Amino acid sequence: MHQLWTTFQASWEVLLEKTQEHIYLSLVSVVLACLIAIPLGIYLSTHRRLANSVITTVSVIQTIPSLALFGFMIPLLGIGPKPAIFALTLYALMPILQNTYVGINGVNPALIEAGKGLGMTRWQLLWIVQLPIARVVIMAGVRLVAVQTISMATIATYIAAGGLGDIITNGMSMMDTPTILLGAIPVSLLVILINILLLQLNRWLTPKGLSDEKTSGQH
Repeated sequence: MHQLWTTFQASWEVLLEKTQEHIYLSLVSVVLACLIAIPLGIYLSTHRRLANSVITTVSVIQTIPSLALFGFMIPLLGIGPKPAIFALTLYALMPILQNTYVGINGVNPALIEAGKGLGMTRWQLLWIVQLPIARVVIMAGVRLVAVQTISMATIATYIAAGGLGDIITNGMSMMDTPTILLGAIPVSLLVILINILLLQLNRWLTPKGLSDEKTSGQH
């Protein structure tokens, strides 16, 4: 512990810089994946014949080893943050896409018919009925992707994208355990923190009526 504290005191500025790089890589990748996968999942929920082909195609990316995918980016986009973000975004698409598609299709058809009976348009049904109900499933996919992306971003060091992976690989090359922990501990803390933040976001997004219903059901 003393060696770890000494290493932290000597390298805290580097640690801060690499943590910021790691957060940037992870955050941009997850946001881009959400912006692509959630609208696509909603679209596919109304085009089910197309859905199977698209989801199968996107799922192929998940079968590619992460290090190999980063390697494929080098001839296409070179090295640095840009190819890393592109690769991380590709990896993040499948869980969000699938959960969005499943969540939207899992809404009780009776609720949709009731909404239509009230004169709701397709967009009103989506925003008022389907998305609030599917939100829990969609957010589960986002949480999974966030954890996965933070972890995978450590490998981005191999294509000079920065992040906490730089510290970890540096420690491994020197067989220096305190340096390895200096990079590994913040990655673990980031995973815990993002889980807490997304859980709070999920509660905040819960409509008051649904929240009250859950609370009353627990008594």
